[in-house]
Amino acid sequence: MTKHTRRSVLATGSAFVAATLLPRLAVASASVPVRLTSVKFGSVSWLIDTIRWEGIDKKHDLNLQVVEVSNNQAAPVALLSRAADVIVSDWTWALRQRAKGGDLKFAPYSSALGSVMVRKDGPIKSLADLEGKKIGVAGTGIDKSWILLRAYSRKTLGKDIASIAEPVFGAAPLVTEEFRNGRLDAVLNFWTYAARLRAEGAQQLLTMADVVKGLDVAPTPPLVGFIWSEKQVRDNGVPVDKLLAAVADANRVLASSDDAWQRLRPLIKPASDAELIAIRDYYRSGITGSWGVAETAAAKKLTDLLIELGDTELVGDGTHFDQNLFHT
Repeated sequence: MTKHTRRSVLATGSAFVAATLLPRLAVASASVPVRLTSVKFGSVSWLIDTIRWEGIDKKHDLNLQVVEVSNNQAAPVALLSRAADVIVSDWTWALRQRAKGGDLKFAPYSSALGSVMVRKDGPIKSLADLEGKKIGVAGTGIDKSWILLRAYSRKTLGKDIASIAEPVFGAAPLVTEEFRNGRLDAVLNFWTYAARLRAEGAQQLLTMADVVKGLDVAPTPPLVGFIWSEKQVRDNGVPVDKLLAAVADANRVLASSDDAWQRLRPLIKPASDAELIAIRDYYRSGITGSWGVAETAAAKKLTDLLIELGDTELVGDGTHFDQNLFHT
């Protein structure tokens, strides 16, 4: 089967590059398109490529159009400006939007979370060993992983990691390079970067799944997923169900076929075979099923914890848990 040509749509806005949006097809017999955001070379792009290469879009009569955004922070802008129908983001952000009167829905995409990485033969063997050290943090001071790591350190060490260590905030590629160059003693990074560092010989000190579990939240609810507006989808007849079915099929391929990952090498751009394998294994560990009662209960507990921590910037002032956010 020949590989489908990638169509990309650059949405307008301050956070992403403007270009012409592909028009919705006017032919009556054609299916209504689903406009999905994707960061170039990110994990969603691997999923989209698999859907097209395997003909899964044709199987589900899915007219998938890609809205390429420059970074993960640009996706919410695309959704709120109606430049996209579906985005991939955190449910904590979607929960805040619902508290503001929005009508967003969330379906899980991945439970793969970041990790605290250290040098394999270095002196840091536990979280306590980070006292007096520099730790890079991908994102900002309100990144959910950093907030949760601080809560975890207070519970396990009786000390706030933000007080005993020196956090250095920055974009994921930047803090990764600073760690590689020895200017950081540890780095809290997204799973894709953690996988690459692990393949290079770095050691996983603590996973965010360990952190969430250590905060007595179980099972670990997938934090990242597909988000859409109920009204926008309903009014435009956007077949989100077809997208979710196609994603499930593509993930079955990626979960079982090593050849599928070899074909994705140009998108993943691994530095070595070991790096490709590490990324493949991280991705597979994050493949999740449908959202159920247990996940909803865990999400509520996690939300309550974030609110208790006073993280109004992350969850938003007045944010409360809303189980109607989650698509089951």
